[in-house]
Amino acid sequence: MTRDELKIKITELLPLAIFEEGGEWLNVMIEPAEWLPFAQQLHDLTDLKFDYMFCLTCVDWKTHLSMLYHLTSTTFRHTIVVKSKLDRNQPEIETVSHIWRTAEFHEREVYEMFGVKFLHHPDLRLLILPEGWEGKNPMRKDFEDPVNMIKL
Repeated sequence: MTRDELKIKITELLPLAIFEEGGEWLNVMIEPAEWLPFAQQLHDLTDLKFDYMFCLTCVDWKTHLSMLYHLTSTTFRHTIVVKSKLDRNQPEIETVSHIWRTAEFHEREVYEMFGVKFLHHPDLRLLILPEGWEGKNPMRKDFEDPVNMIKL
């Protein structure tokens, strides 16, 4: 499916979706509340079949956090990036670990590094950091480490 065809199909599914121009892949901006049903459609619809999530990450913009999901179809070879703006003070979004298994560990990493709560995640706990680091979120721009004197 071409970029324009993807835009048409996504607009049919989610009329309020906003598209960002200029990237290598089609970038779709959505609201966090729209994410779970939209993700399920992206995965399940036979003409889209986004069956592989190859990247899930977060960006701290100081004023808000953004979730980024990179999805591809191994059948049709089309790729999109879905972005969702989260409230910095209470960042939360639904898990998609039951749709794409790769999301399970990626979501745990974003949880510990940025503090994003993935609602209904089956095992949301620290992945890399040792005990005692809960809630410190070292990848956020307001993180301060007095031991190593790191301040972003």
